[in-house]
Amino acid sequence: MSDPTETTGLCGATAAGAAAASAVVAEEPVVRERHGHVELVRLNRERARNAIDGPMTRTLEAIFDELTEDPEVWAVVLTGTGDRAFCAGMDLRAFASGEVEDILSAKGGFAGIAARKFAKPLIAAVNGAALAGGFEIVLACDLVVAADHAVFGIPEVKRGLAAAGGGLIRLARRVPRAIALELALTGDSIGAQRALACGLVNRVVPAERLIEEALALAEVICANAPLAVRASKELMNRSLDLTEEEAWELNGELTTPVFTSSDAFEGVVAFAERRSPVWTGT
Repeated sequence: MSDPTETTGLCGATAAGAAAASAVVAEEPVVRERHGHVELVRLNRERARNAIDGPMTRTLEAIFDELTEDPEVWAVVLTGTGDRAFCAGMDLRAFASGEVEDILSAKGGFAGIAARKFAKPLIAAVNGAALAGGFEIVLACDLVVAADHAVFGIPEVKRGLAAAGGGLIRLARRVPRAIALELALTGDSIGAQRALACGLVNRVVPAERLIEEALALAEVICANAPLAVRASKELMNRSLDLTEEEAWELNGELTTPVFTSSDAFEGVVAFAERRSPVWTGT
């Protein structure tokens, strides 16, 4: 869950004037922006390569609890500050200082995210290195938009550790088993283009367009009925390990409320009237 190579190293300024950013914002471990029905959540410890410590974990857990209940949020984009790292994993200095229980949040898993069952679409906008626990956070997301310089990896075995934040569970479900084993056993990283070829990443874009592209993808999703979107996500995720018979049973359980919803009626009427539907999420 931690990048054993350089978890808390300093990084240089990426643009003139970056150091002059608001002191209040700089002190916040996580910052947020609302874009219509999309919430942009940004890990904000650039000098520590956005590594996860106790305060960041507590903040993320509270944010995702809030987003779960907020009916106006239909999708979430998760990214990091700067262009060097999405997240370097666990902050080893914080770990050594006794913050491990906060970091390995019992409610949401690592960073309050890795083991969380988040019902709404979650998009990772990977702005740099996503290593160790940072990669495990990416694997907890539904879709991935990556900057062209992004890298992904679980290097824990290089230091006698294991990717215990979900990487060894989820990776083989996202990419072919041979590739998952290669990453897990060698500890080596792969770049954005190979990640795209493996099916790990949905889109690779120039770094300067990363957030724009991730928000655009989220907005396409939010143009659809939120109840139907959430049911579709849940059915696909839960049916992975079911027999076909069990999957059909779950299919009926999860899609029946969609077909009897107000939004289903609105979708049909809007189509007939040749207008955009107005979703209520009910």
